[in-house]
Amino acid sequence: MSVKRRDLVRYLEDNGFFLLREGKGHSIYSNNIKTIPVKRHRSLDRITANELCKQAGLEPKF
Repeated sequence: MSVKRRDLVRYLEDNGFFLLREGKGHSIYSNNIKTIPVKRHRSLDRITANELCKQAGLEPKF
């Protein structure tokens, strides 16, 4: 099962994260405390999406 990237980005942005910069293959999101790299693919694996939520200090949603 996969998660759409835009759903993950929306969840991060709703919780105070913003786009810091674009890398070569990742978009870097930050909340001035933590920095999270999000792959630039249309969809992400559910496990990967939940791990990114945990890294951000958020409740796993997917």
